[in-house]
Amino acid sequence: MKSDADLERLVERYLDGVATVRDLAQLNERLRATADARREFVDMLNLDSALAATAAGWIAEQAVPPVTSTVRRPAPVLPVRWLAAAACLALAGVAWWWQGTQQAFATVDRGVGAEELAVGMTLGGEAHEIKNGTVEFITARGARVVVEAPALFHFESAQRLHLARGRVAAEVPPAAKGFTVITPTGDAVDLGTKFGVDVPEQGAAEIHVFQGEVVAHPSGSEHQQSLRGGEALTLQAAPGGEREFRSGAFIRSDELPSLSAGFAAGQRAKAEAALHALRRDPALISLMDFESPELPPGQFRIVQGRWPGSHAAEFVHVGDHMKLDVGGGREWPQLTLAAWVRLDRLGAPYQSLYHTDGWDGSKPGQVHWMINRDTTMRLALKNNTLPLPAARSANPDSLTPVLPEQGRWVHLAVVYDADKHTVRFYLNGRFDLQAVQEKAFPARLGPAQIGNWNRQDRKLSGRIDELIILGRAMTDDEIHSLHAAGTPYQ
Repeated sequence: MKSDADLERLVERYLDGVATVRDLAQLNERLRATADARREFVDMLNLDSALAATAAGWIAEQAVPPVTSTVRRPAPVLPVRWLAAAACLALAGVAWWWQGTQQAFATVDRGVGAEELAVGMTLGGEAHEIKNGTVEFITARGARVVVEAPALFHFESAQRLHLARGRVAAEVPPAAKGFTVITPTGDAVDLGTKFGVDVPEQGAAEIHVFQGEVVAHPSGSEHQQSLRGGEALTLQAAPGGEREFRSGAFIRSDELPSLSAGFAAGQRAKAEAALHALRRDPALISLMDFESPELPPGQFRIVQGRWPGSHAAEFVHVGDHMKLDVGGGREWPQLTLAAWVRLDRLGAPYQSLYHTDGWDGSKPGQVHWMINRDTTMRLALKNNTLPLPAARSANPDSLTPVLPEQGRWVHLAVVYDADKHTVRFYLNGRFDLQAVQEKAFPARLGPAQIGNWNRQDRKLSGRIDELIILGRAMTDDEIHSLHAAGTPYQ
């Protein structure tokens, strides 16, 4: 097998326009034989093009990836040699391959419900819109890029992705260092890392760095900022765009196999059948699946839910919320609350799931359901008490933290029975803990909020899908079946 030095010599002679017929035949044979040879060939062409552009007094807009081979040139060359060499290459029968490779910036590796892009499809510079689902690409330089719908994007090169809207998570190996996501409000330039970019339909794009380092360059500004793992930034021209890190807001490569398996196994149909049965339950107070075009008022985003083409409410900014008024102000001796939740982040002080308005001592039984600072669930009813001394707080908490589930859809449920003085917590269909209360008033519903209850200490960051409020106590088996039918994973 010929060495890399032999390949470099052949490419050098081809670029210099002095390749013989035998040289061209050998080069053509090498390019047809291995993908490594073809990649190195393109690297050297890109380098030669960049040198030619510099010598001509201009810098190409397209970023040129670094070349690992040791190419030594006595001086920059001019574009005219490119034309002569390309003509020579065409005579050798290699041009067909080079032209196709130049356009194959990325290949679809796998997807979930994204019908527009089939596995194995190659992408060049054309625009693509994903209305439903999620798709993962592998670029020509080896970067893995996951795009979640709804999204509009196109590749400028294997190293430059234009994202007009949508959500992208990228894992960039050393060979693809410099991979750049270009948004309407700025660029994210990778320095060897894992990161996400969120471009909403309205407002500035955001960068979230999972690992490594990214350089953020807002549009219309000379200011650049380096971000490292655990940091996030809003891409805006004015400085001071730091924001809370939302790692769980992005579907990443390692989540796709289980999502794909669940979708293929027909989990969505099972979930819809379970919801159809619940809608006939006479004890049902409210079932919010967020599919109706007429949603309650508030400040929130509607994004993709657990299934391709489905919807969920997303709460991103401080103050995001949805108003909900159900239950008619009645007292409910039994109550079940359940929801599919995808948390962006965890931390102090609390993340509100469902809160009735106010906390009035004259109205015992008002309901507050949240995730507390210990990353466990809490159900607080006004004037209810725990036996003294209380285990961890004045209100019952679940035992198992939701922290291991960050960045995944989780099913959270709590069952309250005032007559039995019990609160039972469930995580992903499994019974977690029962707390017995000393005082237990019937639950009181009415005006409430999903998401943030106030701007001080009830700040949810994440998505909620399929919120169920039921005026009876579901059994362990019912909770288990509800999770098994509704999980998007397999």
